Amino acid sequence: MPSRPSRTARPSRSRAPLVAAGALLGGAVFAPAAAADESEVAFRITDPRITESSGLAVSARHDGVVYTHNDSGGVPQIFALGPDGRTRAVLTVGGAEARDWEAMAVGEDERGRPAIFVADIGDNLGGAWPHVTVYRVPEPRNLTSRTLRATAFRMRYEDGPRNAEAMMINPRTNRLYVVSKLFGGKVYEAPADLRTSGYNTLREVADAPAIATGAAFSPDGRTCVIRTYFGATVYGVGADGRPGERIGSVPIPRQEQGEAVTYTADGRSVLVSSEGENQPVHRVPLPEEALPAPEGTPDAGSGGAGPDGREAAGEEGRRDASGPRAGLFLSLAIAGAVGYGWWRSRRGRA
Repeated sequence: MPSRPSRTARPSRSRAPLVAAGALLGGAVFAPAAAADESEVAFRITDPRITESSGLAVSARHDGVVYTHNDSGGVPQIFALGPDGRTRAVLTVGGAEARDWEAMAVGEDERGRPAIFVADIGDNLGGAWPHVTVYRVPEPRNLTSRTLRATAFRMRYEDGPRNAEAMMINPRTNRLYVVSKLFGGKVYEAPADLRTSGYNTLREVADAPAIATGAAFSPDGRTCVIRTYFGATVYGVGADGRPGERIGSVPIPRQEQGEAVTYTADGRSVLVSSEGENQPVHRVPLPEEALPAPEGTPDAGSGGAGPDGREAAGEEGRRDASGPRAGLFLSLAIAGAVGYGWWRSRRGRA
């Protein structure tokens, strides 16, 4: 498969209005969307260097290993965590800038070898950066701390700059998708063949929940999940490889500032992490309708694409996807959460 994800510099900060919004809505903002009674703590991130876990990805080469990274403003590093949460290796991304790293995924390089993609796509001023960057490094066969030279892919949105915190890669097509963090959230599709020269255009292909903070495709590519601060939604994936009809929801445990999500290797649960020190990573079971299809059965989850190749979610599916935007109360709560998150993630960088 072809190559694929560039860099920028940091904006000025004005936090007062956002802090006020977060404080005003304190109780509403931090109440969990639903009780995640079936979730369990998979492990706890104890490495004192990891204070802003903003991305999660399960290794393709190493059983039980999960990758994560900090948000921004530090050394461009990927941490390989073992099943007990301890850091087994630190991978420094050579030639990269950690401006506002927000998401990661494991995919393949142009030769079909496992690779780690890290998305420098955050833009808290909602349009300050004329382009964003996704970096790709090879996933090492041996987990030892080292520097890996990055391949950088610069990207621009077809409809103008915007903030985003979610990125995912379809394991069937190796195609990359970015989900914007807006009240009117959208899923953007990158070109099938990413190039390292010029810019790769991100084109809108589907609606998404408001204020998305993380996203991932299932290991079999049948479904994908998009999370917010309050919960997560599972979508079927159409024959075109894009998110399609909403098929279920996943209650997320209360977290300090929940941003990352990824599927477990067996595709039966999702892992969710939060920014903050000494944070637990929760394993949350998926609803029955979102579980992997048994071997030998028809691939029911890959339906949903219409004759034009676009998702066939229909008006009802689109209403479900945009449901979190309904109601003044929830809109205000989301606004508060965004303000608090923006302020908290930059509290130590003033």
